[in-house]
Amino acid sequence: MSNITRHDPFEDFFRGFFVRPVEFGGNTGEAPQVRVDVKETPDAYAVHAELPGIAKDDIHVHIDGPVVAITGERKAQKEQKDGERILRTERYYGKVSRSFQLGQDVDETKATAKFVDGVLELNLPKKASVQAKRLTIE
Repeated sequence: MSNITRHDPFEDFFRGFFVRPVEFGGNTGEAPQVRVDVKETPDAYAVHAELPGIAKDDIHVHIDGPVVAITGERKAQKEQKDGERILRTERYYGKVSRSFQLGQDVDETKATAKFVDGVLELNLPKKASVQAKRLTIE
């Protein structure tokens, strides 16, 4: 008697897909990308940027018109006890940055920033748009 088995090619594809380890730049030497969420209201932009493991003092935000640049640096901790040896290091240390352009200039004088639980929260009010002025000819 022969055994007949059913073969599903999609099953093989998805089986490997969900079991593979997730790479986060540690093995490739690349800096992880700063992930952001940007929301817009009629008066402002709200930005949430993930910067896990970075100290508040090592984060810098630069605003130039509609362009926002976020940079941060995660510093390596050199704390090693006697008799202890490092077997594997996958965490990224170094600088990360992200810049993006918004649809309208930001009023940097009224902009605010908060850093809570590894997430940078920016409130970026829009600059009042300059209305074109029509001159009257005398």
